[in-house]
Amino acid sequence: MSKSPLKTSDFDYDLPPERIAQTPVEPRHNARLLVMWRDRPDLEHARFWDIGRYLAPGDLLVVNETRVIPARIWARKPSGGRVELLLLKKMNEEAWEALVGGKRIRPFLSLRVEGGPTAEVVADLGGSRRLIRFSEPIEPYLPHIGLMPLPPYIHEPLRDPERYQTVFARQPGSAAAPTAGLHFTPELIEHLKQQGIRFAGLILHIGLDTFAPVTEEDPTQHHIHTEWCELPPETARLVNETKRAGKRVVAVGTTSVRALETAARHGAPGDWVAPFAGPTDLFILPGFEFRVVDALVTNFHLPRSTLLMLVSAFAGRERILEVYREAIRLNYRFYSFGDAMLIL
Repeated sequence: MSKSPLKTSDFDYDLPPERIAQTPVEPRHNARLLVMWRDRPDLEHARFWDIGRYLAPGDLLVVNETRVIPARIWARKPSGGRVELLLLKKMNEEAWEALVGGKRIRPFLSLRVEGGPTAEVVADLGGSRRLIRFSEPIEPYLPHIGLMPLPPYIHEPLRDPERYQTVFARQPGSAAAPTAGLHFTPELIEHLKQQGIRFAGLILHIGLDTFAPVTEEDPTQHHIHTEWCELPPETARLVNETKRAGKRVVAVGTTSVRALETAARHGAPGDWVAPFAGPTDLFILPGFEFRVVDALVTNFHLPRSTLLMLVSAFAGRERILEVYREAIRLNYRFYSFGDAMLIL
């Protein structure tokens, strides 16, 4: 098998720490928007509220309607020692894959969740991951005992937990927010709809692996995280209708890209996508052929991350890194609470 010409170091860049946004902009639609075209060198600088200037009637914005769960909880061992649990993925009604913080968290250890049910460590999944089985479903307790799992690079406490939810959020299941959607407000959505721009929803539940850097020298050897997604029939219909009409499908966030291009694997002849529900392991690297997505709304991503690789596949690695350097020079805010890009 031939060695991949890609190297993970090809997706590295230097970001001054002060460029990492610690708090969100208010109102949400006042974030800055960097607009780039893939077929010409132009860049434009606007506010997110102005995004409609770059869209046309009949274009379809596809948003991720997942909701972040307050997944950081605490438990006590029989010895009294405190254990932090970060719920990552629901395996069945009682069992979750979780990251654990604490010593000697081994299989068969009993835990009592503070303010919640008892639990048992069922399996060691490697590193700090464990399979935890609760004595009853944990979800009803989470609004009362859980904290929002902010990304590790955000050090400021969040005064309003809803600020780490999109206005589209409706189905709980994510350990992180689909941050490109954080810039939308009800006022902006109504403004865009009046312009003839349509919206459609899908679900992709995001795991914390989304923040994990690729550590392998050859990114094709990286084991991509699997995430659950659902493209409902109505969204599939709107996507196919939009494509047939020669209008653009605009993915809001890399998670929407991943779900749409996964659904493209299941499209019937004459259609671009088919309704789909299940896990996706799609890893989008430069060289990937996009079948559905025509434009992308996204934030600025971490060096060496699978998300930076995805936007590089969409717009070209050298071009993206050049635009990132310009964004740093112009004091754009990076990462989850940062500013946005529109890639056309």
